[in-house]
Amino acid sequence: MRKFGLIGYPLGHSFSKKYFTEKFLREHISDCSYDNYPLEDIKQFKKLLSEVTNLCGLNVTIPYKSEIIRFLDSIDPEAEEIGAVNVLKIKLIDGKIKLAGFNTDVKGIRDSLSPYITDSLSNAIVFGTGGSSKAVCYALKKYGINIIQVSREKKSGMYTYTDVNADLLEKTELLVNTTPLGMFPDVNGKPDINYSLLSDKHILFDLVYNPQITSFLREGMERGCTTISGLKMLHSQAERAWEIWNNDSL
Repeated sequence: MRKFGLIGYPLGHSFSKKYFTEKFLREHISDCSYDNYPLEDIKQFKKLLSEVTNLCGLNVTIPYKSEIIRFLDSIDPEAEEIGAVNVLKIKLIDGKIKLAGFNTDVKGIRDSLSPYITDSLSNAIVFGTGGSSKAVCYALKKYGINIIQVSREKKSGMYTYTDVNADLLEKTELLVNTTPLGMFPDVNGKPDINYSLLSDKHILFDLVYNPQITSFLREGMERGCTTISGLKMLHSQAERAWEIWNNDSL
């Protein structure tokens, strides 16, 4: 039995196990299983590798997308440039476990955003500074979009939530939430901005997919904004992970 799974903490919000379990049933893949492996501390990762036999691949979620890099034997150039990894390919070579890191988030982000990218879309606000944020910023830069990154704390080159004022929102078309705000079970959370300043010219993209319609997206819907759920990104990045795990050349 080939084993796959998800590491991160907490994992109660995740749909990955459901997604892959249903995929295996639907596609009659009988030699694979997928489980959640919640790690309260990234230091528990090596213990997991030693205890779970036939582990062939892992997805990586909050808060370990950057921290996991130090455990890798190799990293895909795009993931290295992003500075975040959300897929691990695990091989046993000469009796030793070898780990390769990839980033499929960026494919999910591109697939989600590409229908909405136009020549007139020039500015984006990205809420959050974690691994998912790095993938979003990478993808947006490739589109030539100017990025304003927002953090809870004052950091060099970044804005805080109090800086997101009327002038900034007036010249910004795309707002992306890469934080866990609004994720199950804390479904009422959302980036702390003045939503009354939004209009039908704005596009809101939330990487949170549980619930599918977050408080962030609902605020946008009430003001006529275009909204993009994180569910398409989840599906896209998951399928790319499956391709990586089954590609012997990687």
